[in-house]
Amino acid sequence: MAKVHYRVVEHDGGWAYTLQHVFSETFPSRAAALAAVKKAAAEQRVPGNTTHIEYQDAAGVWHTELALGIDRPDADVVGQ
Repeated sequence: MAKVHYRVVEHDGGWAYTLQHVFSETFPSRAAALAAVKKAAAEQRVPGNTTHIEYQDAAGVWHTELALGIDRPDADVVGQ
């Protein structure tokens, strides 16, 4: 199972959450960003449908895979 670690950080004059150097929208307070990231982390754990997905890797190569709806990451918020 993949591990996903979100963080709440100061960003663009407010607060945001980040995952692997990608930022969410900016929130006016740390509390608002923390509430949003807790919701996002919880949604990561919800099973979905098994489906084929396509994605492009960093080298520009396209891949097609079967994504199992039950293969969900273990998501958390660090540094609360």
